[in-house]
Amino acid sequence: MNSEPMNFEQFEAFTFDCYGTLIDWESGILAGVRIILGAHDMDDQDDNRILERFGLLEAAAEAGAFRPYRAILEEVASGFGEVYGFATGTEEARRFAESVSFWPPFPDSITGLQLLSSRYRLAIVSNVDDDLFSNSAQQLGVSFEQVVTAEQVQSYKPHPAHFYEVLKRLELPPERVLHVAQSLYHDVAPAAELGLKSVWVNRRAGKDGGGATKLSSAIPNLEVPNLMALVDLVGIKPDLRTLE
Repeated sequence: MNSEPMNFEQFEAFTFDCYGTLIDWESGILAGVRIILGAHDMDDQDDNRILERFGLLEAAAEAGAFRPYRAILEEVASGFGEVYGFATGTEEARRFAESVSFWPPFPDSITGLQLLSSRYRLAIVSNVDDDLFSNSAQQLGVSFEQVVTAEQVQSYKPHPAHFYEVLKRLELPPERVLHVAQSLYHDVAPAAELGLKSVWVNRRAGKDGGGATKLSSAIPNLEVPNLMALVDLVGIKPDLRTLE
């Protein structure tokens, strides 16, 4: 874990990536892709290969003119068919895109967000459609002061539009905001360019490769394995009575 000292009193707000950071998107991706592969007798692929292929297909789909994230995921589903030699059905692709709404939170996300919300303003910056995030937000059980989606800014991270927009809505300078995310490529790199400090939630600690996100040489200000480790560093003591 990166042990660079950080003065958390300088921050008024925490911004979060959602999928991969708060929501277990790799489990969701694997479950959805394996349904498609299994329907075509191809469900013998390695998890890491599936995730890395997803990352490549997603990045390629997002590189063109803006389209809703549903369309991106449908293209990714079709791309898996092209890679493995079958035609992904329209309904298969649609169901894969819709599955985002049901991807589960990490076990530490709900409690961690509840505790952090007792001290900081919370916001979301996510590469997703408004309605897909709405369903995920219900699972997280926390009220975010601001939610900035790809649909709203018509672009995908690592383009910095999300970050400009959330700073504008929070009415805060970059030095008063801490960004918390799992992806060095999508989040830590563009946040640093705008002068935001960042916490890397390294959900893949001990695993090879970058999983479903492209590798990046971006360097975060702090590294933690999960949200509860961040809560501990911030110095918030859980009140077990309120978390039952």
